[in-house]
Amino acid sequence: MWTGGLKSGNGSFKGETGLGGAYTFASRFEQGKGTNPEELLAAAEASCFSMALSGNLEKNGTVATRIETSAACTVEKVDDKMTVSKIVLTLKATVPGIDNATFQRIASETKEGCPVSRALKAVPISLTAELT
Repeated sequence: MWTGGLKSGNGSFKGETGLGGAYTFASRFEQGKGTNPEELLAAAEASCFSMALSGNLEKNGTVATRIETSAACTVEKVDDKMTVSKIVLTLKATVPGIDNATFQRIASETKEGCPVSRALKAVPISLTAELT
């Protein structure tokens, strides 16, 4: 829901599970309190990627003991329109029994194939992956 004008108004959302939040022009494009749609996209991408990576590592016979993924979503003007221009994933994972080359391959394949990544094909998604 959104009420009021663009810069003076405010919005809120609530999902089926009760997840919710408030957002404003300032929380989206400035440094105001609250969330924004891009933060939700980033969280969805990081969560989906982490879960899919866990499954792909398990299929490889190398079960992760910890997967920590953060995501940052960039919004900027493109052709005079505000646009989600990129998502940057940063992964740190503890995966006993895997070599770095195999880990990097599985992480890269997961980034391309997880459901949220597939839904966001129009947005470049980069990944930095580190074994810890």
